[in-house]
This record gives sequence, structure tokens and C-alpha cells, in this order.
Amino acid sequence: MSVRESASRHIGLLRGFEFRSGDEPVQLPLSAQRVVAFLALQDRPVQRLYVAGTLWLDASESRANASLRTALWRLGRAGCALVEATPTHLSLARGVEVDVAEAKAVAAAMIGGAAAAPHEQTAVLYRAGEILPDWYEDWVLIEREHFRQLRLHALEALCEQLTAAGRFAEATEAGAAAVRAEPLRESAHRALIKTFLAEGNPGEAIRQYDHFESLLGAQLGLEPSSLLTDLMGVIRPVTQS
Repeated sequence: MSVRESASRHIGLLRGFEFRSGDEPVQLPLSAQRVVAFLALQDRPVQRLYVAGTLWLDASESRANASLRTALWRLGRAGCALVEATPTHLSLARGVEVDVAEAKAVAAAMIGGAAAAPHEQTAVLYRAGEILPDWYEDWVLIEREHFRQLRLHALEALCEQLTAAGRFAEATEAGAAAVRAEPLRESAHRALIKTFLAEGNPGEAIRQYDHFESLLGAQLGLEPSSLLTDLMGVIRPVTQS
């Protein structure tokens, strides 16, 4: 086994494609990147025909299969040991770390109601960007949207869990991250406003509501839902009397 094969291998898909062997960044041809990225987003071995047909959608079957063989050959030349191949199936090699998989695991735990994890574990959700933001193929767009929704739900759940635990600074960080990721998402603003109210900061809650109300009206011509207005109704009469 070569030194590169024995080193830790990490695939980054959030914020762009990156492959590291140990601490060393390794450049891969674009065709090889596409194969590795596609396999890194699967949770099981997939048929070669499916990989070729998805990645070379506009090519004939024979040409798509030839393009896949070329990409795998280039990966083999790089000596990266990133793909496990059988005559019929392909999968990401065992032991290869993928940032999306790590973020999904943390997100699933938060949504499932797990106790709020230490900051060093949940920080992966704060750092996460879009999956392969410069790629526009259909299979990427589907995975990107799925992860976006998963991350937003996880950040909101984390905000609520941290609020319930009285960890208001961390809860505010989680809620603010959800708002930054999708400024027009009411549930994100609602979670953050609940944190401000639980912390005893009605002024912050009103400021957040006013910002969202203005943004929603300007961008979509809509008003906040009754879920949010009812929440604000608890403090509005007092603060405006």
C-alpha cells in the first residue's frame, strides 16, 4: 500500500470539491471529481450503468460507459484508492471521510431530538455551505436542495433544544445561522424570536419580527403567519402601550 493510500482520505463537497490525502490537497481531473462526488453522495453501492447514465446523460450508453471507464482509469493513475469497483457496481472506498455525511449525521441527530451536542460537534452545521455550489447538473441540484432543507430543520431544532437547556448564546447562534441560510424562512425567525423571549429580551424579539415582516412584505408581498403574530401578541400590547 502506498503512502497516499494509507493516509487519511477526506472528500469535501460543501463549498466546492476538495480531496485531501492526509494534510495534502490532491488535484483530480474534473471527470474523476464527478465520479467521486456522485459516489460520495450515495449510501450504498450503485450500478455502473446508473452512474454512467446519470453523469453522462446526453451520451449514448456505450459512450457514457466509455467515459466512466476513462474517469476510473484516471483515478487509478492518481493512486488515491477512492473507489471500490466490481464488474457491475461502484461505491466510495471504505474509510474515506465525506464532509456531507458528517453534517448529515449531526443534522439527523438534532432533528431526532438528541440532546444538544457540544459546540465542536454542531459547528459542522454552522460551517456548512451548499453542496458543490459551482456545479449545476440535475443530480447535484437535487442533493443540494435535500441537504439545504435538512440543515435548516436541524439548525431550528438545535436552536429550540439549546433554548430549552438555557444555553441562550448558543441557541441564538443556531437560530441566526438558520436565518442567514434562508432569510425568508419564517420558522427560522420564529425559533430565534422564541430564544429572545425565553432569555428575557423582548426588544430583540420585536426587532427580529419587524425585520422579518419588512423583508417578507418587500420580497414576496406577504405578511407573517398567525403562528408568528400570535407569538408576538404576547408582548406587543405591553411594549406599545
